[in-house]
Amino acid sequence: MAIFVVAHGAWSAGWAWRKMHRPMCAAGHALWTPTMTGIGERGHLAAKTVDLETHIADIEAVLEFEDLRDVVLVGHSYGGIVATAVADRARDRVARLVYLDAFVPEDGQSLLDLVPQATREAMRAAARDEGDGWLVPPNPIPDDTADADAEWIRDRRMPQPLATFEAPLRMTRRAIVQPRSYIYCTRAGPGDPFRRFAEHARASPDWTCHDLDASHSPHVTAPDRLREVLIRTLGDRGRGPFAR
Repeated sequence: MAIFVVAHGAWSAGWAWRKMHRPMCAAGHALWTPTMTGIGERGHLAAKTVDLETHIADIEAVLEFEDLRDVVLVGHSYGGIVATAVADRARDRVARLVYLDAFVPEDGQSLLDLVPQATREAMRAAARDEGDGWLVPPNPIPDDTADADAEWIRDRRMPQPLATFEAPLRMTRRAIVQPRSYIYCTRAGPGDPFRRFAEHARASPDWTCHDLDASHSPHVTAPDRLREVLIRTLGDRGRGPFAR
C-alpha cells in the first residue's frame, strides 16, 4: 500500500478530490487530501497574513501529527510550489514527489514569478478590484467539466489570499533528492503555463514524465485515468535537482 498526500491547487481544497478516494482505496492505496488555511472548510481562517509559508506548514503538520512516512506527495497546480518546499523540509517523510499539471519553482521564486506578466497583473488587479486588495478570485473552470461538476465546484471554490501567490519559495537544502514525476494534462487551456515544466521533465534523465488525456483538474474530470497514472508513478526512478 502506498500513501498519497495531496497539496491541492489554488482556490480549491480537499473536497475537490472526493472522486479519488474510492478508486484509490479500491486499488489498495491510502489518499490524504488536507485542506490548506483560508480556503474550503478552513475558509473562516482567511487573512492577509496567510501566505505560502502557512500552506507549507499545513501540509508538514499533517505529515507530522498523523505520523505519515514514505509518502507520495502530489502537488497539483499551485500545490506544486507547496509540495516542493515540503519535500525539501520533510525528507524523512516524503519518499516520492509527483507534480500534477503543476508549477515547479526554483529557490526564491513565487507563483507570480512563474506566470506571464499579463497573468500576474490580472491577478493583482482582480485582488484590488474584487478582493478588498488581498484576495484573488478563482480562475475559470475548464470547459470540458460536466455541468453538474461545474456547479459543484463553483459553489465551493473560494478566493485565495494574494500573499500565497506573492511569497517566494525558501528552500533549506536547495535540491530535491526524492524521485520526481511530472503528470502533464494534455487538454491544455489557453496560455498553458505547465507545458514548459513537462517538456523539461521529459528531456531530463532526472525526471519521469507522463501524459494524461485530461484538462487541468483530472481529479474531477478523469478520476479513473488519474488513478492509473498516479499508481504508475510508483515505479518511476528519476531523481536530482530541477536544473535549467
